This record gives sequence, structure tokens and C-alpha cells, in this order.
Amino acid sequence: MSTDAALEPRVPALRALYREQKNAMLDGLRAGGAGTRGIRGALTRLAGLTDAALRSLWQANGFGGDLALLAVGGYGRGELFPYSDVDVLLLLPDAADPARDTALRQRIESFIGQCWDIGLEIGSSVRTVAECVSVAQDDVTVQTALLEARLIVGNRRLFKGFQARFSAQLDALDFFSAKRLEMRQRHAKYEDTPYALEPNIKESPGGLRDLQIILWTARAAGIGGRWEDLHRAGLVTTHELRQLRHNEALLSAIRSRLHLIAARREDRLVFDLQNAVAESFGFQHRLADDGRVMLRASEVLMRRYYWAAKAVTQLNQILLQNIEEHLRAARGEAAPEQRRINERFFDKGGMIEVASDDLYQREPHAILETFLLYAKTPGLKGLSARTLRALYNARTVMDHGFRTDPANRKTFLAILQQPQGITHAFRLMNQTSVLGRYLWVFRRIVGQMQHDLFHVYTVDQHILMVLRNVRRFFIPEHAHEYPFCSQLAAGWDKPWVLYVAALFHDIAKGRGGDHSELGAGEVRRFCREHGVQQADAQLIEFLVSHHLLMSRIAQKEDLSDPEVIEAFARQVGNERQLTALYLLTVADVRGTSPKVWNAWKGKLLEDLYKLTVRTLGGRAPDPGAVIESRKRQALIQLALASEPQDSHKRLWDTLEVSYFMRHDAGEIAWHTRQLARYAARPIATKKEAAGAGGASAGTVKTFETIVRARLSPVGEGLQVLVYAADQPDLFARICGYFDRAGFSILDAKIHTTRNGRALDTFQIINPLVPDHNREFIGMVEAELPAAVESQAPLAPPRLGRVSRRVKSFPIAPRVDLRPDDKAQRWLLTVTASDRVGLLYSIARVLAAHGINLELAKVSTLGERVEDMFLLQGAQLQHNKTQLAIEQELLDVLEPQ
Repeated sequence: MSTDAALEPRVPALRALYREQKNAMLDGLRAGGAGTRGIRGALTRLAGLTDAALRSLWQANGFGGDLALLAVGGYGRGELFPYSDVDVLLLLPDAADPARDTALRQRIESFIGQCWDIGLEIGSSVRTVAECVSVAQDDVTVQTALLEARLIVGNRRLFKGFQARFSAQLDALDFFSAKRLEMRQRHAKYEDTPYALEPNIKESPGGLRDLQIILWTARAAGIGGRWEDLHRAGLVTTHELRQLRHNEALLSAIRSRLHLIAARREDRLVFDLQNAVAESFGFQHRLADDGRVMLRASEVLMRRYYWAAKAVTQLNQILLQNIEEHLRAARGEAAPEQRRINERFFDKGGMIEVASDDLYQREPHAILETFLLYAKTPGLKGLSARTLRALYNARTVMDHGFRTDPANRKTFLAILQQPQGITHAFRLMNQTSVLGRYLWVFRRIVGQMQHDLFHVYTVDQHILMVLRNVRRFFIPEHAHEYPFCSQLAAGWDKPWVLYVAALFHDIAKGRGGDHSELGAGEVRRFCREHGVQQADAQLIEFLVSHHLLMSRIAQKEDLSDPEVIEAFARQVGNERQLTALYLLTVADVRGTSPKVWNAWKGKLLEDLYKLTVRTLGGRAPDPGAVIESRKRQALIQLALASEPQDSHKRLWDTLEVSYFMRHDAGEIAWHTRQLARYAARPIATKKEAAGAGGASAGTVKTFETIVRARLSPVGEGLQVLVYAADQPDLFARICGYFDRAGFSILDAKIHTTRNGRALDTFQIINPLVPDHNREFIGMVEAELPAAVESQAPLAPPRLGRVSRRVKSFPIAPRVDLRPDDKAQRWLLTVTASDRVGLLYSIARVLAAHGINLELAKVSTLGERVEDMFLLQGAQLQHNKTQLAIEQELLDVLEPQ
């Protein structure tokens, strides 16, 4: 009887037993509640259960005494997460050759197949000892897996021989260097931050992998593979040992709950699962008196995770530096040369080294001095392990007295006023928790999530990103990124004023109420306590309280309206405040998410700045003068393009004043070149157009639709011109085409000429292939006319899938329809979660009610849309129509 046949009855019994015992263990994990006590034991028991199942299969398959089965990788550490792979190595003596030994090969194949049959997700390799050593020399990943190899069953002498040969070829310092490089590459993949909104518990900076690399390198160095081994070797203090155990247990518990809730191997703490994981720990939403959610259960969980990840990051830096020093000393290498900076600090190979371990306890002023030195001393790259440990152990020193000490306040302000190194200094202060302990108000927003669908960073990371962006405006090497901002910054006398505003602009997030006003109160107190002069303090407070103003005006108001510009000018007061607000606004929008900023938003903000500067300079907008200036500039451009002298007249005679107010000279010249020859053509009715064709299809006006496209002058996407017979559903048909073709509309300017034609201009981008705009020009020009001229009913909008983030953190759609200040037009403001086909859905509702559109400002902030439309239509005078439009819009804005 074959081995397979003999085992056939036993496999179902083994599978049933393994599942029963594993499920009982997983139920115990589920019932663990909020604590992390016992998580290590639970993972060890899961590994032990798997060991027993593998031994049973090994023995039943009749393997001889010359082979060994090893656990490798994470399983080799003697722990197993609920749905992790079971990585094993079938170790063979060098003389064995499964390729030639058919019986051995069949036995191995049978064993691996039966592992899968009983429910083990096995990851297997079959190698001789010599092959293991050879592959490990060329592949650090294999080397790492084998470093943790553990004997499950089989020939112990073979295993010991493998260990000896593997250790003999292992160069501990080379292994350390390779693993550190691998860690840096992994950190770069996850954007070098432990504060991702959907972190990978295993791989992200501050995750479990950052703890494992410490143990791997310690094991390779011969120190040992447990935290207690590092403690005995003097590399870890007693307090650090407790912190390592605590944070490892918390991360392991979160990863285990993730596996259990997802019912699969899932290491990403994605939005879909965050609330479920939080609730499994017993966390609940915190509600206000009126029932509103003040703090989500997921936010409580994530803050615990971020604090753990931050601690792991700090401990990782300290211990890897200590292990490297240990390895280099063991090799006989001299310690890095120390250069004295002052009586308290040394420069040790580019790292700041404290002169004594108790420096910060004896001289608390030295804590902030550390970061002042870091910012102002060329050549310093960071803090040594000794300094990091000293800061880590000085947390209790940074109390109320420390925060109110005049000397510390002076030093903190001096850091902000340094000509270089500010961004790195503040990031390092946050990494070491010094920033939050000095600025207690900052501590409240460390690790705080933002559920607004466009910030992709926690509040503290967003603030530091904005600080970095402001700082780059003042660095000549970055002048090419935003030349106009750099030009303005070059004439700014006190950059630190903007740095303080950046530091405080969102510091009151998450408290309820207006965070701008609350933040203004906090920065007012900061300026008073730090002796900031009154004029500077007033400017900083203005910036914090109004930091959202300029973005809102630029993206939601009609910048061609002189009254909008004059009202904004009155709010900013003077050119100095305007310039500061512009620089902070650009830095803030850029710091929300890489996807939020685009060239079109940049143009809107720059246009608003320049128009407001003219108004503040006493040159109030004169519509007549502005129009004449634009016409002159357009005529110059037409002449340079060799257009006939009077070629513009036929088109311009059909255009209203509003057209010239809303388009710049470049757009006017482009439109004229493309459309002048068509401007005098008559508009026929559908009946006339049918002519000899006989049957009439109605009296809808028809006219050859002209579509022209060019690369957008703002440097991103396309600018598309549509010249067609006006009709109520024209905007909807254009939106429908762009939606089907995969384009997003950033801006739309709608104009109806005196002779009944629509002259519409769109700014569009294709977010999926942003670098192929030139290829799209011909496609748009060829396809859009047919879509515009179609007489078919408007197609229903596509039901695009909403993102996981929108599903997890939906926002209630809002519709606001009200007359403008002059009561001549209507302003429609729409706020909703973004999805495919949303703008087309809105346009269909407006078309169904015969509403004319004059202007559309489409603002997409990550996955949140805030669109503004300027409307005309006699129907809007009726309350019944208004209510019907609002309700229909709310219906289409609800996530599908």
C-alpha cells in the first residue's frame, strides 16, 4: 500500500482536529478585549498547534532519520498570526537529490500536498545544507529567513550542522548594512512616515518589521534574538525593555485582530476595517450631547497605533545605532572621531552627542538647545543613540515649568528664526516627542486623523508639511517649483512669522467649533508668552484665523466680478497681509495631499493675488478699462499670428461684456483665431437643416459645432473650446462626453453670444494618464461635436464605485441655492463625496429644468467635491422649482 493511500483516511481527521483546535484559539483571541496581555502566548500556541500538525504528517509520511523539517521566517520565531503563511524548509543532506531519487521526491510532494489538505497555507522550500548556504550568500531575504530557522522534527545533527555552516558564512556587519538599507527602502515605499492614514502594521515605518530588524541584527551579532538578551548585553535599559514589550504586544494584537476580522492575511489597517478593529478592542464612538460623533472609535485606535509606531521608530533608531557600534567595535574599528561643539555637546561623526547621560536632567535648557544646534550647525545629520536615549529618558523633565521657562521660550523662537535647518529640526523635535511636550497644544493633535476626504496626513504631519512648503519658498534651490511664490518670498523680511502661522494654522483641529478661530486664540497666547512684537503678532493671528479665506474665494467665487475682488481686498487690508496669506495658502493646499494641488488651482490663487494687489494699490477694478486693455493685448497677439486686421470684428460684435471680463487676452485671441470665420454663419432650424430630406424632427436650432483643443496655458491638462448652437442640455451633453472619455473638468466658462450661440471654455485633465495630453487633442476635436449634436435623450449617468475611504467616512451632501448679491443670478453650491459621473449627474438635473449655466467652478479636494455654479433661468424665481432642484440634486449626490 502506498503512503498516500495509507494516509488518505487520516487527512480528514487531522484537518478536522486542526481546524477545531485553531478555531478555539482564535475565539480566545477574539475575546481578548482591550488588553494586549497574553498576545505573545496566543501566537506561540498557534505556532505550537501548527508544529504538532506538521509532525503528525511528517511521521505519517515515513521520512527517514536523515532529513529535517525547519520552521523559517516569522514562524521560525515560534509565533504565528491567525492567517499568516506557514514557512518551512525541508532540509536535506548534501548527498540527497530529489531530482534523481523518485521515492524521496514523491514523499516530499505528498507531504506538501497534505499540508494544504489539512488547511495549512504552506510556503515551502527544499534544499540541501550546501544549497542553503550558497543561496543565503546571494540573497539577504533568504539569509534573514534562515537566521531564525527552528527545528520542528527530524535529524537534529543535520540541523546543528546547518546552523554551524550558516553562521560561519554570515558576516554580521555586512548583514546589518544590508538590512538597514532594506529598511530605508521599505520606509521610502511608505513615504517615510509612521502616520499614514492606512498604515501597514507589519511593513510601515514604526511597524512590527522595525522591531524585527533589531532582533535580526542582534541575533546575527551573536547578542541573541530576544529583548531580554539585548537587556543583558547592556544595549537596552529597563525602561526601554518595558516599552519594547508593550509596543510589540500592541502592534501584534492589532495585526491579529486585522486577520480575524478580515478572515484572511491582511496587514493593512484600511479604512474599511478600522472601526471594526477598534470595536474589537472595546473602543466606542464618543458622542456630543446632540448625538453628533465627536470622536470615532477608529480615531481612538489609530491614535494608540500612532503613539506606538512613534515609540518604535525612536527605539529602532537608538538600538540600531547601538548594535552598529557594537559590531564595529567587535571588528576592531575605531569609534567615530568626536569634535567638541560646546561644553554640553559633541559632534560624533555628524551626530549630536551629549557630553553626559544625565545632561538633560541637570540642565533642562539643553533639550531645546539640541535642536537649535542641529538647525544652525552645518554638517550635522541627526542625533546619536546616546542623545536619543537621553531625550527619551528626559520626558518627565519637560513639564509646566519647562514650558514656561523664559530661556526655553527664547530658544524655541530662535529655532524658528534660523536661516536654515528649520524643517529638519521640527521634524526631529516631533519624532522625539519634544515638540509636543514643549508646545502642549501641539501634543493634542499628534496622530490625529482627518476625515475630510482630502487630507492624507495626520494633523501634526500636515502642519509639518505646510511648514516645509513655506520654508522652500525661501530656498533658492527650490525657486523653480513655484517661481511666483519664491519671487514674493525673496522680498519678505521675516520668514519666521510665516513659520509660526504654519505651525498654528490647524493646531485646533478636532476640538469642535471653528478651528481657525480657536487656533487664532492659541497663537495669540503663544505670541504674548514669547514676546513677539505687536505688529508681527497681529499678522500671525490674522493668518491663522483667515488661512482658509483665499482658497475659498479663488475656488468658489467669480474672480471676474470686481465686487468679489473689492470685498476680498477689504478683508485682507493691505498688501503685506495679502502676500503672507497667499504664501501660506499655497503651502497649505500643497500640504493636504499630492493629489489636491494642480496648476489650475495655482493659477486661480495667483490671479486672485494679482487682482487684489491692484485694488489695494488704489487701482480699483474698472471693468471698462480692463476690457479695453484685454482687447488691445488680444489684438497684438492676433497681429503677431498674422491674422487680417479686422478679422476679429465679426466675432467680437456678437460678444457681451461679461465674455471679455471672464477671459484673459490669450484666451480671447485663441477664440478669435479659431472662430472668426464661423461667427457670421446663420443658425438654421432642424427643419431647415433637414431640407430635401423631407421629414422634420422639430425646430431645434442647429449649427455646425466647432470644437478646438490645445495644451492648457497653465501647464496641465487641456483647454477645450466649444462653439455650438445654444440649447438647454448643452452643458450636460459636454459633461457626459468628458465623463465617458475619462476626463475631469476643473473649470467651465459658459457664454451665450448675441446671435444665439454657446461659446464655452473648459479646463480638463485626465487623471489616469496625465502625461499624454497632446495625444488627446485630436480625439476630443473629432468626438465631442457628435456628442453635442446628438438628439438622443441624455444617457443616465454611470454608477461609478465610490472609494473605500468615502465608504468608511462619508460626508452628507449639501446643496445651497440662493440669489447672488445683485439678485440677478443664482449661486448653486454643492458639496459631496467625489465619484465618477457626479458632475454629469448635476448637469442633467439642471438641463431637465431648463436652467442656463454661466459659470462652473469645480473644486475637487482629494475625494471631496465643492462645486459652485452661476445660474440663470426664470424658473428659479419660483419656490417650488427651487425645492425640486435642491431635492433632485441631493438624490443624485448620495453615494450609490
